[in-house]
Amino acid sequence: MKILSIETSCDDTGVTIMEASGGRTNATFKILAHALLSQIKLHIPFGGVYPALAKREHEKNLPILLEQVLKEAHLDKTVRQDLTVMKKPPVDLIAVTYGPGLEMCLWEGIVFAKKLAEKWNVPLIPVDHMEGHIFSVFGKKNKKNRGSFTVKKVKTPALSLLVSGGHTQLVLMNKWMEYKIIGETLDDAVGEAFDKVGRMLGLPYPGGPEISKLAETERTKEKQALEKSIPARSLSVPAGTALALDPSTYETPRSDYFSFALPRPMLHTKNFNFSYSGLKTAVLYMLQKLGPIETIPEDTKNKIALEFENAAIECLVYKTTKAVEKYNIKTLLVGGGVSCNTHLQRELTGVIGKKVKILFPQRELSGDNALMIGIAGYLQYMKNKRKVPNPETIKADGNLKLS
Repeated sequence: MKILSIETSCDDTGVTIMEASGGRTNATFKILAHALLSQIKLHIPFGGVYPALAKREHEKNLPILLEQVLKEAHLDKTVRQDLTVMKKPPVDLIAVTYGPGLEMCLWEGIVFAKKLAEKWNVPLIPVDHMEGHIFSVFGKKNKKNRGSFTVKKVKTPALSLLVSGGHTQLVLMNKWMEYKIIGETLDDAVGEAFDKVGRMLGLPYPGGPEISKLAETERTKEKQALEKSIPARSLSVPAGTALALDPSTYETPRSDYFSFALPRPMLHTKNFNFSYSGLKTAVLYMLQKLGPIETIPEDTKNKIALEFENAAIECLVYKTTKAVEKYNIKTLLVGGGVSCNTHLQRELTGVIGKKVKILFPQRELSGDNALMIGIAGYLQYMKNKRKVPNPETIKADGNLKLS
């Protein structure tokens, strides 16, 4: 079965064609063509995503990317340029993101997919963007945009940590593809906080990766400084062991050598929710005390970036670890743009890597992309025994939640 998948939930336009076979616990995929067009450069002047501009770019880019993937998959001979006449349908199923995300952007993908489904007379299946991020951990692609992979059956109970610019969630799966959100952010998403703090520090958009670069550099400097002042045997602490599992004994490892300290919001609450608005505000107050951003030394900015990343990641790792313990988790799937954060991967692996199997997506597939939408679409198609909704009932839902 050939699947065309479309992703337009925010500012990345994605179109992918894959060949799929098997059931929902042993599906095999072969990428025939994969295209992703980022709009980051267009949104830099606004310091974030400008929805109306993103919508316009999706409308312009979708036909271009469709033509590109049809040609790359050698399916362009089946349709004419106007996509209205064909020898046979080029695909057997179309999958499209219908939420969550920016609704005006979601609608561009949905309307485009509906037109193709009608013209080609093929079924159309709506896909939850967050479910796509869950399955992104299985995707594989090489430099030529091709690759084959299998969605293997995972041991349950399983837990997904979904961390992106718009979401921070812990999703429990007692059974495969049956979801229950057990924790989420009460305000800002962790990726959003990274970007906003990056803007405060005068870093280019998106700020998240820039903060991580500064933090890693500063972390190395701090480690070297410690090695000069503390015997080597005192430093042989595996990644993540600073995160004590007993809140009453929890102490951050920064007090001995960090110049700045930021709060860890909601760290010791008895639920699995997160909050990043207060952490972001704490950075703002810290910078205001230091004076105009132009006058703050680069070394100071680097230390703030490091402390912010430590605080943000510690909250994620601590709550995830407690959820793993409470629900006796066997497999952890980490998805979303922040999943490629080096410090997050290092700490999660250090804390629970010996207890559960942890799956991270390839860096190229950690952000929004159509490949993950195709995986989720096919698995839902098989789960529902090839039944699909009436295309007329498919509508954009910016606040869609996994259920």
